[in-house]
Amino acid sequence: MATVEEKLTAETFPAEPEKATLEGKNKFIGFWLFLGGETVLFASLFATYLALRNSNAGGPTTQEIFDLPLVFAATMILLTSSLTSVYAMYHMKNFNFGKMQLWLGITVLLGLAFLALEIYEFSHYVHEYDFKISKSALGSAFYILVGTHGCHVAFGLVWIVTLMVRNARRGLDLYTAPKFYTASLYWHFIDVVWVFIFTVVYLMGMVG
Repeated sequence: MATVEEKLTAETFPAEPEKATLEGKNKFIGFWLFLGGETVLFASLFATYLALRNSNAGGPTTQEIFDLPLVFAATMILLTSSLTSVYAMYHMKNFNFGKMQLWLGITVLLGLAFLALEIYEFSHYVHEYDFKISKSALGSAFYILVGTHGCHVAFGLVWIVTLMVRNARRGLDLYTAPKFYTASLYWHFIDVVWVFIFTVVYLMGMVG
């Protein structure tokens, strides 16, 4: 008797494969509960940064150190990666595993480029302005907030790459689709958080 995976074709694949099984629905609900905790975490970090953003202990101010063109380039890269993940999920819903893998691969490359720019940014601040996490409350709040986001980006990349490698031979079915979909949602969440960081930390930091 043919398995569920063997019966699926481009014509018979459900319109919402990520929610077609009870397991998929449970993953979806669990993910939103997880996201609620993540939202609280970042809200706390944002509140801490806003409270300490003027406590530079006589060191350089945010207007002096922030490299807005570099941060803007990183922002565009990360937002583009969100778009490529949308393309990946579009092909998932059309049961095109090859193109889904392709767009997820592009998403990973863009995410790596973002991390590379962030590492360069931190290194530049430390060596050029002696702006370190231990120098002031501002430094602590800045590096913990932005660094926590960077760790989430790295985790998202590991998550996506693991799914891509693990399912490279298996392909796409009703049990793998929810895993890819929740990883994509997580990536969008990371992008939304960065938009807030770009606005609250960098843009507000440049105007004082």
